Amino acid sequence: MAFKFEKLIVWQKAVELSDFVNQVTKSFPKDELYSLTSQIRRAADSVSLNIVEGSTGQTTPEFKRFLGIALRSAVEVVGCIYLAERRGYISKPDFDRIYKMCEEIVVMINALRNSLK
Repeated sequence: MAFKFEKLIVWQKAVELSDFVNQVTKSFPKDELYSLTSQIRRAADSVSLNIVEGSTGQTTPEFKRFLGIALRSAVEVVGCIYLAERRGYISKPDFDRIYKMCEEIVVMINALRNSLK
């Protein structure tokens, strides 16, 4: 592994979240493609990508800033799945799985941020 982020379990879990969100949103209605589908996919991708961007060649305060953005993106995914559930686009098991993934990632991001000096 050549890059620091590749060793981070939180990054690996964020990539899994992104993959699962992409899979689940394939069944969203076509008229949501440029709104909720796009929004949730971008938010899910943002979690892992901000961890990557902050971890490589950044100062500790910058890394913490990017982790804050990643955290907010994970919470945004939760907001999106609530909308998707209300609109009948997502099953309860998929909602629960994404929710739990986000919950775990948020805890891990906070722990990583707190461990940085």
